[in-house]
Amino acid sequence: MALQALQSSGVALRKILSHFPEELSLAFAYGSGVYRQAGPSSNQKAAMLDFVFTVDNPVAWHSKNLKKNWNHYSFLKVFGPKIITSVQNNYGAGVYYNPLITCDGRLIKYGVISTSVLIEDLLDWNNLYVAGRLQKPVKIIAMNENVALRSALDKNLRSAVTTAFLMLPESFSEEDLFLEIAGLSYSGDFRMVVGEDKAKVLNIVKPNMAHFRELYGSILQENPQVVYKIQQGRLEIDKSPEGQFTQLMTLPKSLQRQINHIMDPPGKNRDVEETLLKVAHDPDCGEVVRLGLSAIVRPSSMRQSTKGIFTAVFIQREGKEQVT
Repeated sequence: MALQALQSSGVALRKILSHFPEELSLAFAYGSGVYRQAGPSSNQKAAMLDFVFTVDNPVAWHSKNLKKNWNHYSFLKVFGPKIITSVQNNYGAGVYYNPLITCDGRLIKYGVISTSVLIEDLLDWNNLYVAGRLQKPVKIIAMNENVALRSALDKNLRSAVTTAFLMLPESFSEEDLFLEIAGLSYSGDFRMVVGEDKAKVLNIVKPNMAHFRELYGSILQENPQVVYKIQQGRLEIDKSPEGQFTQLMTLPKSLQRQINHIMDPPGKNRDVEETLLKVAHDPDCGEVVRLGLSAIVRPSSMRQSTKGIFTAVFIQREGKEQVT
């Protein structure tokens, strides 16, 4: 199963996890502090460690974490765990970040997301924010036996492959595929224009080809629509209208809705299936899919970045807070 490729038993990461309340359905670390990247983020030891903690009951979890790690929170801590959870769930991409924390000698930031919100994002790509991070190699530190979550994690990887296929030609390399997959959650992200390294996607993929193969290899081998020439590192896919329609029909619901909105002229009110059939025959099918992705990612990334200003206020000014 592809999900197994995500799992890790990093002792240092589990040691950091021990500083937080235990009630986690999923905890993973990601980014340049975990997997080597080329370019400006190549120094792993100096890089911040990024975590996401998935919790079934955010109010209860924040309540316990406020007692353990009061200084991690911005001014919002004075309003208590219910307000923090409300900000987490109702603004941005459903994740609440505490940045610039020093733990066991490493600078970290961690995001908290509800299990139900994450499952929805993995299945439907409502925000493609945490789901996008989970399309790239991450190190899973803890995961419970939530069958729905495990199934959604696997579905997210399969959706990433299908979406990338629609934007690629009939024949392409493994690197081409992994670049498309790694770039899905950056489509339309305003940070790639105003702040982030423009070569970020390439810098993620190049040094981590083996990790991407491990993550997606079994999915590619099982897919009936692809010929995967492992030794040559090449793939061939069905680009017929029938093949593309099959792929379009399995896309996450939010992406299908965005494609329908883009392609459905005013007054026509086509249903989604009718629109997708039309797109399948369109020579610009891949570009339409890319526009649909941008329509999801752009507002999501802007809302989350705006929320980050409030969740990080005073943390930045007070400096790097020590985990208690």
